[in-house]
Amino acid sequence: MYMKKMMKSIFMLLVIVSVLTGCGAKVDNNDNVSTGSSTTRRNATIGIGQFAEHGSLDNCREGFLAGLAEEGYVEGENLTIFTENAMADGSNANQIASNFMAKKVDLIAAIATPMAQSAYGAARDSDIPVIYTAVTDPVEAQLANSDRTPSGNVTGTSDKLPVELQLEMIRNILPDAKNIGIMYSTSEANSISAIEEYKKMAPDYGFTIIESGISTIADVPLAADNLLGKVDCINNLTDNTVVSALPVILNKAASKNIPVFGSEVEQVKIGCLASMGLDYYDLGRQTGKMAAMVLDGEKKASDINFEVIEEAAFYGNQAVANNLGIGFPEELIDNAKEVFDEIVE
Repeated sequence: MYMKKMMKSIFMLLVIVSVLTGCGAKVDNNDNVSTGSSTTRRNATIGIGQFAEHGSLDNCREGFLAGLAEEGYVEGENLTIFTENAMADGSNANQIASNFMAKKVDLIAAIATPMAQSAYGAARDSDIPVIYTAVTDPVEAQLANSDRTPSGNVTGTSDKLPVELQLEMIRNILPDAKNIGIMYSTSEANSISAIEEYKKMAPDYGFTIIESGISTIADVPLAADNLLGKVDCINNLTDNTVVSALPVILNKAASKNIPVFGSEVEQVKIGCLASMGLDYYDLGRQTGKMAAMVLDGEKKASDINFEVIEEAAFYGNQAVANNLGIGFPEELIDNAKEVFDEIVE
């Protein structure tokens, strides 16, 4: 009798196990769940730190969210996002990075070099990956090695300036120009790297670079006045502090009839004459796809080399050209990605 009861109990246990196996066990919502041909992404939390508030970085952020959405991570559905802006202040960037660490986010997205450096510094000894975008020189910023491999659990995309194409464009538009002025922040590694590249290549196009370093945004008005007295034009970088004060530079330059060249489309929209620039929305979108790969667990950030968008296109502002009495060469117009007819205030 005892043996019969024991065998019956074992049989019932096997039936229960079989039922559970057939129905499937409960799946933690922090794992990717396969549902036939589609995949439901896990819930994730991301901290987005943006160093400054200006058009190109805003475009990066929007593109980043679009890239994530295309890969199945949608804000308000399976994605929680904390977004903070450092307003071009390094101490704010450090605090933002610390806040994200305290919230124990799954990933930090850092927009622009100073923000990327702050985020990586805060997350270096943790398992929280950092994905950056709009970092001109990741090697100089100590975010990557010379072969593009990550220096830690950090990777992303570079907005390396097409310096040679920019110089060639300036020469085509201003055939008699000699001195190009460039203002930059001495604290931004991306700007220091870009300045050196401009100084190296400028003589090949008959230019001399006149540089002016600043420490804070408050230095811009005086630096602009000094620079405008020495140059034939100003060439703007992707320097976050300088770009934040670009309207001041544009107003002062316009009063002296001196053209200002931008480094990307948003600068041309608001009053720079022209640029051989990148599409920052596309840059952010590419970065969002990289972030999704990390969130999926497909790869670690430390296993992904940083990427560079090689393509650059001509953007011009016909309204600015008319105000300055300058004509765009036909070749540039024919190959332009976009030419604006007005200045966006």
